[in-house]
Amino acid sequence: MVLTKTGICDFGWKARDFKLKGVDGKLYSLADVHGPKGTVVVFICNHCPYVKATISRIVEEAAALRQIGIGFIGIMSNDPDDYPEDSFDNMKAVARKHRFGFPYVIDETQDIARAYGAQCTPDFFGFDAKDGLQYRGRLDASRTSLVPGARRELFEAMKLVAETGRGPEQQTPSMGCSIKWRD
Repeated sequence: MVLTKTGICDFGWKARDFKLKGVDGKLYSLADVHGPKGTVVVFICNHCPYVKATISRIVEEAAALRQIGIGFIGIMSNDPDDYPEDSFDNMKAVARKHRFGFPYVIDETQDIARAYGAQCTPDFFGFDAKDGLQYRGRLDASRTSLVPGARRELFEAMKLVAETGRGPEQQTPSMGCSIKWRD
């Protein structure tokens, strides 16, 4: 596990489109998951202790965000050859076990992770209704263990985006395991 922090939000850059295979066998593009008031693209994986500690809260927040018009997708970009726990079959099992209510897709070429500048898992990108980046922060204060009652930073930021089209000026970068790049 290599601890990595994400960069600061570069407000306004446009979400990159993709066409990635989901654990349900369907192909998903940005348009397929776009919400009327914004979209969250999160890079996650199966093996990372930061993701494992927060996955239940990620699933809960994705459902809450859908209620306010924010779309949500999870992208797994790690190299499953070096990290077998991140295999497509294991992605299916994780999505089933945690009852993902959002698409969980694989970025086999890692091109989408590179296009977004993803650095760690989890790595959250929150976009406004016109696909401009407004949030590049963390879920909450949890790291490798869940922080009960933690401030809902992702939800609050995306609620602000849904209401105003702008993300918060103050954002705390996400922290987690580095993306496992192919050689």
